[in-house]
Amino acid sequence: MIYVTGDTHGEAQRLSPSRLRALKAGDTLIVCGDFGFLWDDSKKEQKLREQFGKRKYNICFLDGTHENFSLLNNYEVSEWNGGKVHRIYGNLYHLMRGQVYHIDGQTVFAMGGGESPDIDIRSEGDAWSRAEIPTREELLEGAHALEKEDYHVDIVVTHEPPLRIKGFLQLKDYDSLRVTALNAYFEELSDSCTFGKWYFGSMHMDKYISSTHIAVFQNILRADTGEKV
Repeated sequence: MIYVTGDTHGEAQRLSPSRLRALKAGDTLIVCGDFGFLWDDSKKEQKLREQFGKRKYNICFLDGTHENFSLLNNYEVSEWNGGKVHRIYGNLYHLMRGQVYHIDGQTVFAMGGGESPDIDIRSEGDAWSRAEIPTREELLEGAHALEKEDYHVDIVVTHEPPLRIKGFLQLKDYDSLRVTALNAYFEELSDSCTFGKWYFGSMHMDKYISSTHIAVFQNILRADTGEKV
């Protein structure tokens, strides 16, 4: 069984065994960006990663906009369930951008990354990295991965939402809406591909936008149905 949740931002309680008691051996939980447990590489943080990796189920995460990309990209790239990953420790994995995974009989397309809303006042190294923005090569890799699946997957997991979804969610604050190339890419993907469910975490809300598009934050959802557990 595959489950999804939203940005954890290094809050260990979000991934406590009691909160994840629905997960059984061999299940997979996907965090939709801003994982937060690869930030300062402190002893405490390392211990938490080891604890997560020793669970009987898999914990996987996308990168978001608040990541230590230098630390993350130091991990060796390997393959897991048909797609590229950084294996952090044991059953703890970073799902890399533009990959399709075959998990429990379901196909999952993953694309992390985004663009910080305050990017205009950020500078490289000021708790910000331009690596948060997917490269052209990563976007093309995602398109090629989807082509191999005949443009159909069961589940899409991203940090950012498609353009129209983002506009709808920020309608009351439309003047400050930041439209990025990534949002436009997801809009094209949403129109050209078929999928069962699409989950995204950057909006920090739990909201069913439609039968297919779901914003997730605190909730833990069954990926195939969108049902809260």
